[in-house]
Amino acid sequence: MTRRYSGPLDVLRTVFGYDAFKGHQEAVIEAVMAGDDALVLMPTGGGKSLCYQVPALLMPGLTVVVSPLIALMQDQVTALEVLGVRAAFLNSTLEPAEAHAVQRDAVDGRLDLLYVAPERLLTEPFLALLDVLRSGGRLSLFAIDEAHCVSQWGHDFRPEYIRLGMLAERYPGVPRIALTATADGRTREEIVERLRLEDAKRFVASFDRPNIRYRVVEKTEAKAQFLEFYGGRHAGESGIVYCLSRKGVDATATWLRSRGVTALAYHAGLEAEQRRERQERFLRDDGVVMVATVAFGMGIDKPDVRFVAHLDLPKSLEGYYQETGRAGRDGEPAEAFMTYGLQDVVQVTRLLESGGGDERHRRAERQRLEALLAYCETPGCRRQALLAYFGEELQDPCGNCDTCLEPVETFDGTVAAQKLLSTAVRTGQRFGAGHLIDVLLGNETDRMKSLRHDGLSTFGIGTELDVAGWRSVVRQLLANGHLVPDPDGFGGLRLGPGAGDVLRGDVKVVMRRDRLRRKAARSGRGRGATSAPILSPEDEGLFQELRALRAEIAKDQGIPPYVVFHDKTLREMISAMPATRAELARVSGVGAAKLERYGARFLSVLTAARESAGN
Repeated sequence: MTRRYSGPLDVLRTVFGYDAFKGHQEAVIEAVMAGDDALVLMPTGGGKSLCYQVPALLMPGLTVVVSPLIALMQDQVTALEVLGVRAAFLNSTLEPAEAHAVQRDAVDGRLDLLYVAPERLLTEPFLALLDVLRSGGRLSLFAIDEAHCVSQWGHDFRPEYIRLGMLAERYPGVPRIALTATADGRTREEIVERLRLEDAKRFVASFDRPNIRYRVVEKTEAKAQFLEFYGGRHAGESGIVYCLSRKGVDATATWLRSRGVTALAYHAGLEAEQRRERQERFLRDDGVVMVATVAFGMGIDKPDVRFVAHLDLPKSLEGYYQETGRAGRDGEPAEAFMTYGLQDVVQVTRLLESGGGDERHRRAERQRLEALLAYCETPGCRRQALLAYFGEELQDPCGNCDTCLEPVETFDGTVAAQKLLSTAVRTGQRFGAGHLIDVLLGNETDRMKSLRHDGLSTFGIGTELDVAGWRSVVRQLLANGHLVPDPDGFGGLRLGPGAGDVLRGDVKVVMRRDRLRRKAARSGRGRGATSAPILSPEDEGLFQELRALRAEIAKDQGIPPYVVFHDKTLREMISAMPATRAELARVSGVGAAKLERYGARFLSVLTAARESAGN
């Protein structure tokens, strides 16, 4: 039998090594233990897993955790085992004898948590196992992690998630908790409807990740722009770089390696073993940059990802939030960097138009894309725009995004918009930005002459702006829907809803005035910073000693270093300089099992450093 605890706070302190719950955690735990269903929305790094792991150690029975990825469930089980928690997983990596042993442990009461993929949970043999547990009163809780996967038109859709609603009918009285880090209003309602959570208590935490600095730049040379960002701010640190295509991933990873960056490529076109090995290396090694499609990242628990970069436009603001949220899970400063340009808009629009679904769903996807473009083009605080998308109001600008640190100048762009829209009409709404800009600038190209567009009334009337200025106007008109890319893939631009009002002068169009070259964001005084706290040379040396010890332990045990201790915990050790086990136990992140397992070795390093400083 595992030790029984006096209550949730006892579990939190003894097992996980934390002194207090954050946000809604305690309220969620109380609701679940009272037998209520719950829908939990918390940002990445907000501590969602504690909302079901703590009850699992207090309730008399098994908690079944539905997890969408093998790597995710394995990482979580490994971390729990280090804490002394009785946890296991069932997935395709187990041999039949190993899987049978796990099921036997579940039936005999030797497990508190069992992680399983939705595909396996829905099989008759596994449902029969649940029936046995239920009949014996040993089925305590269902936790459905990454619940946004139920959304058929979301970015991480898993069809098996839709069928999980049957748990409500087959196991009435067993509480269910659905958790996700990202869901707009539409996705929330899908979760409630499909998982039969109409009566569930809802807990929606702030979506704000104040430790992440957001930055968006106009795409010129995306790889070179990223390399400048990386070299100037994050050299040697772990991060993720997202590209839209497999080809782009491979090319970017190769290019970065040729310039001395430890970069790996990851996408669905690789063999399963290659993907597994590369993900393992990213999780276990420091300073690895993973270049990937969105096939990589869901459920990545690595806490010290210091940046997430998008070299291509994501498909939606929801996807962008989910992906950037993989940075700074440890609460330490991190950055989200994105390059985007006109071609990105055209490419993503084509993908959306060629996707499945009826016109209603395609319209919803277009609205999501427009929200993303509006975020990219906003002259105001990016964090305010991002949070507003999820229905949350941030009263004051954050002071920790590029537009706050470098306020953007705006101007009355009504006349510029009218000129460009008028040119699109006069050229038949079938030409791209380049040709429209040539008309406005009066460029007498051979194409211009052959099409006789040099005789148009708008030819040469836009010389007040240069090419970069007009491209900025085009992007902003795309962002507010006054221009729409040709859905048939021919690269043309046509008028969108509301363009007529602009042409008639009934609507004023305010635009941001982009600078061709923008300096790197100043450090400023925002609610976050762009790098970890600076240590003194002596403390930095000690920090590296502790990291080396952590790496040695992790290698010996075959686990990621962060499972031993987070960087944040190591820094707290340096700040507190504990001399005894009791003092080390008071450091955040040092629970009873880790104290017993690792305490003596870390105290030895700290003691040596203290003695050396005293000499």
